[in-house]
Amino acid sequence: MTGHTADVNGVDFSPDGRLLASASDDNTVRVWDVQTRRELARLTGHTAWVNSVAFSPGGRLLASGSMDGTVRLWGVRSADV
Repeated sequence: MTGHTADVNGVDFSPDGRLLASASDDNTVRVWDVQTRRELARLTGHTAWVNSVAFSPGGRLLASGSMDGTVRLWGVRSADV
């Protein structure tokens, strides 16, 4: 899977295993379809490196933590991220 323009710092699979989220030094979070390896979403909003990502147990939310001192929650629907 290619797309980030800097180092990847963290990844997490959705509970159903269909999605992979990645956090990067390019200040973005990306969500990927595991089967097709296609990028489904590029989440922007952090102003510094994103260090971590984690799906909620139900898979409806994705949390990201950044060196900008914020944690963001993103709505995720695996059918149409």
